Amino acid sequence: MKTGPRYKIAKRLGASVFEKAQTQKFAIAQERTAKNKRRGRGPSGYGKQLLEKQKVRITYGVTERQFSNYVRKAMAAHGASPVERLHGALELRLDNVAYRIGLAPTRRAARQLTSHGHLTVNGRRTTIPSREMHPGDRLAVREGSKSRMLFHDFEDRFMEHPLPSWLSWNPKTMEGSVQETPTMESADPAGDLTVVISFYSR
Repeated sequence: MKTGPRYKIAKRLGASVFEKAQTQKFAIAQERTAKNKRRGRGPSGYGKQLLEKQKVRITYGVTERQFSNYVRKAMAAHGASPVERLHGALELRLDNVAYRIGLAPTRRAARQLTSHGHLTVNGRRTTIPSREMHPGDRLAVREGSKSRMLFHDFEDRFMEHPLPSWLSWNPKTMEGSVQETPTMESADPAGDLTVVISFYSR
């Protein structure tokens, strides 16, 4: 997915949209920009909703069409709030699960890792980053990929990476599973999803 100049986008939507923008240098620049913005008028209600929607969409690296489909399905689903459904659908994308485990330093890198066929789901190789995972699904690094430089010293890096409670992973065998559907408590949302739902409900 093409996003345009990342730092420019991060300045508009916040550092959280791109992991590489989360540096002290960027934070100082953001603080300077915020001071200048206080002198002018802030965005309208619609503008705030639009920015929040863009923030969440770009954080997960999905296109506008994909994102609107996620929202539409979340709003049409029964048995759970649209916010919870949207959050779960985004978090259970295969590329996001790989990122949460720590197989890649960023979601963008996790998408590339997946599209190059380095992962298997339930024993089958997959190249679809958007594939929806479910509780009980098994994820593993493909046997032929374990010796790649991508996973060099992974076990050491994994020990420094906080694993979410809804996932399990064995760094020695390079396999694990989705234990349960992520909640707002077990996986911090990328933004205010209530505002995002309101944007599409207009």
